[in-house]
Amino acid sequence: MKTPLVTVICTAFNHEDYIHAALASVVAQTYQNIELIVIDNGSTDATLQKIDSFCQQHSTVHRIANAWNKGLCAAFNQGFFQSQGKYLIDLSGDDVLLPHRIEQQVAFFEQLPEKYGVIFSNARYINEAGEGLHFHYPVDAKGRATVPVPTGDVYKNILEHYFICTPTMMIRRSVMDALGGYDESLCYEDFDFWVRSAVQYSYAYQDQILTHKRLLSTSLSGQVLRPGNCILQSTYQVCNKAYDLNRNQEEFDALAKRIRTFVRKCFYAEEFELAIQFRKLLNYIEDPDSGTELIVLLCRLRLPVNKLYRFYISINQIPLTKRGILRGF
Repeated sequence: MKTPLVTVICTAFNHEDYIHAALASVVAQTYQNIELIVIDNGSTDATLQKIDSFCQQHSTVHRIANAWNKGLCAAFNQGFFQSQGKYLIDLSGDDVLLPHRIEQQVAFFEQLPEKYGVIFSNARYINEAGEGLHFHYPVDAKGRATVPVPTGDVYKNILEHYFICTPTMMIRRSVMDALGGYDESLCYEDFDFWVRSAVQYSYAYQDQILTHKRLLSTSLSGQVLRPGNCILQSTYQVCNKAYDLNRNQEEFDALAKRIRTFVRKCFYAEEFELAIQFRKLLNYIEDPDSGTELIVLLCRLRLPVNKLYRFYISINQIPLTKRGILRGF
């Protein structure tokens, strides 16, 4: 098998309890031709000290330390612009790669035509203690997904719903080069990356469990319902990009449906003015339905609903992956 260089870019912010496991999972790979770049993004805990200790034991690791948090996208780009790999993995400082992941993903990617820019797989979610929870896609006794997973031209699917577990992706470098890295004006990366890349490149699903994705209550994805969060504003920017990129009416219909959900999320987060902006974007595609217009009316009344809604979420103990509020929604 060919052994192209694979770059793993690990971004960490206040991950002192998890960063060693994340980095150790990279150096423990069965695949050898790996470039590991780790960026501490201005952590205020002991994350940087943990990284430095790891680098003392593994001298080939390239370490970048930011004096302040530059944002997830900017931190990743720091690593990307210094990287050399043919393939890229975006690893959070609290997630874990299983030992055969890179070897199996490279073997899969090398068999695909150049039009395939991204591959992704199944994952198991783990809690703060590293204990196994559920799988991203439900599996049978052999570990195979029991639900259909989009592959090929997935652009419309990406507009419709969140279905890719972000840390499972391996990205062809030429794709990231063409996009110029992540958009640093956004506070999260995946939805924007999916929209901008999937409209040009095919995606392939690899039906294996190759990653452990850690669920933390403090993660960015869990903040979407809090007033003043940056996620919904970034999502509005991505939806405007999608509007310009759409190729047919089916894609506009998918985007319209997604925008309607964002109007509701803005209402719950008390981002009332942003809900009205989403409604204006929706109006370019279709006449808003009565339900959306009612939500917008309630936004204009500026009803204080956020605490009540978050209380409802807490008493029903709805897990993050069931709320539809993960990064990319």
